[in-house]
Amino acid sequence: MDKPVDKPAGAKLTRRPGTAAKPRSATAERVRRHREKMKAMGLKPVTIWVPDDYNSPEYKAKIRRQCLLLKNDPHEQQILAETEDWFDPEGWK
Repeated sequence: MDKPVDKPAGAKLTRRPGTAAKPRSATAERVRRHREKMKAMGLKPVTIWVPDDYNSPEYKAKIRRQCLLLKNDPHEQQILAETEDWFDPEGWK
């Protein structure tokens, strides 16, 4: 059984006492600044996992089959129509 957690939700982990923070590399600092900029714009990072074999003929056939199943699906058409209604191109480059 899981033990109850005393920390409030969203609490950040802290370093152990006596351990020093490593200096960040230039790349890590650039990534940190980029993430802060995106967060300030109200954006949230999302990770999309794809299989290692995404270029294999079997995987491509599977994706094609799934796309063809959605092609004339009424529910899919409704979702696409709603998405187009919500789209606002103002301010996009």
